[in-house]
Amino acid sequence: MKIATWNVNSLNVRLPQVQDWLQQHNPDILVLQELKLDQDKYPAAVFQMSGWHTVWSGQKTYNGVAIISKTEPQDVHTGLPALPDDPQRRVIAATIGGVRVINVYCVNGEAPDSPKFQYKEQWFAALTEFVRDEMSRYEKLVLLGDFNIAPADLDCYDPEKWREKIHCTSIERSWFQNLLDLGLTDSLRHRYPQEVMYTWWDYRGAMFQRKQGLRIDHLLITPALRDALQDVQVDLETRAQERPSDHAPVWAKFAV
Repeated sequence: MKIATWNVNSLNVRLPQVQDWLQQHNPDILVLQELKLDQDKYPAAVFQMSGWHTVWSGQKTYNGVAIISKTEPQDVHTGLPALPDDPQRRVIAATIGGVRVINVYCVNGEAPDSPKFQYKEQWFAALTEFVRDEMSRYEKLVLLGDFNIAPADLDCYDPEKWREKIHCTSIERSWFQNLLDLGLTDSLRHRYPQEVMYTWWDYRGAMFQRKQGLRIDHLLITPALRDALQDVQVDLETRAQERPSDHAPVWAKFAV
């Protein structure tokens, strides 16, 4: 089973790239973040005409998440139970082929002294509570998406420049660790403990060409999937295309 995540930074702009990626890479599951489309504007028919199943939670201008899969998603859930009044569409979960898939577009937080950072803390606490509950019911589970956290200095091109800056603060990294402490494994670091691999590069300053990025897109997996993990890769070719998202797709392959 091949499972992939991609923050497309506007599906309206990147739809042809997503279609091409599905055709070329043929994943069993692809999850998307930052759709930036209202619920009724999501191009479900485009995917369905090519034989894909899809579920989504859309939001105009910001946010929005989707799951695209070869087989029909079951037991679909959106949002975080601990934040029932949160209007931001950032979470969608479904069971596909016996695997529980939780797709997240985690809060950016803007800056450590911003009110948005306080929201990020509350949001990650709610996410951790939700994932704990999901893990009690699903042995095979993957939590994946754009986490907006670089978990370690290895995941940042210039650790000193980014020290205690957004995405790289000690407290954000502790929130990421809280998820791992539930019993999840960072799939890429399990496969490549010391490899320099980034998933996001700022559009400004030719950061991609200069190989100056952050690793903020992750696939966290339960022990049942960790034991079946075959490989994890970041698709740099897609990031090098014309009019790319600032994120690259990340995929993992499992012997399930």
